[in-house]
Amino acid sequence: MNLIYLPLVLLIALLAWFAGRIGFTPKSQGQSKNNFSKDYLVGLNYLLSEQPDKAVDIFIKLLEVDSETVETHLALGHLFRKRGEVERAIRIHQNLIARPQLTKKQRTQATLALGQDYLSAGVLDRAERLLLDVVDSGDFQAPALSMLLDIYQQEKEWEKAIQSAEKYQQIANHPMHSAIAHYNCELALEARRKLGSEQALRYLKRAISIDKDCVRASLLQGEWEAEQGEYKQAIKYFRRVVEQNPAFISEIIKPLANCYEKLGQPEEYLQFLHRCLDNTPRLSLVLALSERIQQEKGASAAAEFVAEQLYTRPSIYGLSRLIELQKQFSEGAAKYNLQLLFNVTQQLIMQKPVYRCDSCGYAGKVLHWQCPSCRRWTTIKPIQGLEGD
Repeated sequence: MNLIYLPLVLLIALLAWFAGRIGFTPKSQGQSKNNFSKDYLVGLNYLLSEQPDKAVDIFIKLLEVDSETVETHLALGHLFRKRGEVERAIRIHQNLIARPQLTKKQRTQATLALGQDYLSAGVLDRAERLLLDVVDSGDFQAPALSMLLDIYQQEKEWEKAIQSAEKYQQIANHPMHSAIAHYNCELALEARRKLGSEQALRYLKRAISIDKDCVRASLLQGEWEAEQGEYKQAIKYFRRVVEQNPAFISEIIKPLANCYEKLGQPEEYLQFLHRCLDNTPRLSLVLALSERIQQEKGASAAAEFVAEQLYTRPSIYGLSRLIELQKQFSEGAAKYNLQLLFNVTQQLIMQKPVYRCDSCGYAGKVLHWQCPSCRRWTTIKPIQGLEGD
């Protein structure tokens, strides 16, 4: 028998046992023991001939819905959903909900399962209505709110996402500050497109008040202030990123350089880079400083600085920069060989991701604030170490 059917076959065997245990005692005189036996044998025949789908249909018909079998039906629906047979899962859960003998909690549990079926099928409006009913019931609120968050994020209904996250945080005692701050950042981006910068900045301030370590809000504040020519304010927001999460220093170096240049304060920029390098060493700082050293003292001095830093913080990116600098004061075969090495390191760099998710390992060259793979917020960061910053 194909191993892909093994979980289903095991559940069918359980259904067969359950049906056999309760079904041979008819509940009314009109129910025929012989008819039941015939259907039971037909189901077993389908099972033995490796037709599990037909066997399931037979055993579901035989299995009465009562307090003893509700969990069995729910388990079967869950299995179908996991196998991608969402329509069959929906039928099972709809059948459960229609049964008058279910308790309130059992009906709510079946409604939750049906909402998850529709969510899996991408029928978000039906899923939302069912899950809201579950939340209103008072039972299974945490899983229902978690699924509602998934829906609102897909639909970009950020206000609803905030309300659900706040309620989930209260019920599940699970911190949602980071996600709620991102929802406000999303609202800020929408507001800037539709309503203007003033309302957008209000959302960003709210994001920071909810999560003081929201790097995204600081970057957006700095970017928008710089666009308005408010370079001092922009510098304040960009520099705040260092305190919030030093892993994102690489994201502020270029915009900070531009702001200090606009203000005519190159020395202040260099002092900032050196302080950061002393406190939180990052290759992006080394590269930025090497460019300044090259401008002021030449390629040889810059190469010496980069080489010194590479002894304590080896990096492919740093090696590539060192080779690039060495080429400028080399000649003949040495310069040719350095060019070959530079080409190789550049090819390696082009193949390497720049960001990675701490949660699921997703990697790419673009910074996503919500991981495209595991859907968690603020888990993607610039890669550190030999192949990163």
